[in-house]
Amino acid sequence: MKLYYAAGACSLSPHIVALEAGIPVELEKVDNKTKRTASDQDYWQINPKGYVPALALDNGELLTEGPAIVQYLADLKPESALAPANGTSARYRLQEMLGYINSELHKSYSPLFKPETPDVVREERKEYLRKRYRLLEQRLAKHPWLIGDHFTVADAYLFTVTNWAKHVALDLSEFPALLDFQQRVAARPTVQAALEAEGLTKKAAA
Repeated sequence: MKLYYAAGACSLSPHIVALEAGIPVELEKVDNKTKRTASDQDYWQINPKGYVPALALDNGELLTEGPAIVQYLADLKPESALAPANGTSARYRLQEMLGYINSELHKSYSPLFKPETPDVVREERKEYLRKRYRLLEQRLAKHPWLIGDHFTVADAYLFTVTNWAKHVALDLSEFPALLDFQQRVAARPTVQAALEAEGLTKKAAA
């Protein structure tokens, strides 16, 4: 399989999940500005949505949208326990959390990356994000992970999205449990490997 990604983008989440599950995937970098891949293909022709991630499956199909991709990867290796079994209450809780991160956090960051976004909108989005993080802070103050007592695909997604805060000057100092969570995830060997592969660590830049 091939994962189309952009360094540090939301595609980092399925990259981490693939490594956690021990699933080999070929990486193909996409330039978000030019929409050209590292092999000089027109990404629009590969994925008409134009954004990452996209996972080219072995059967020739293309799977898009991060929450769908991470669940697909987790289900390929159920022994990894990266997602609860389908049909269980825990699985619906996982999907509930993926939906929350996707709609309330992920999309709220988008305008903060655009230089033309007015300051008043920028501040409104930051306050909205802090409001949405408060719910997660309460959860993480009681449990080390979002779902149950072990790492799941939801944790990979939250880590990826929250990692953007430092790039948009979003102060999260009021959320100590969240910051501890970020450090806990960052320390995982698979996460370090994904960050290095995408050129996001000092070691990779050396």
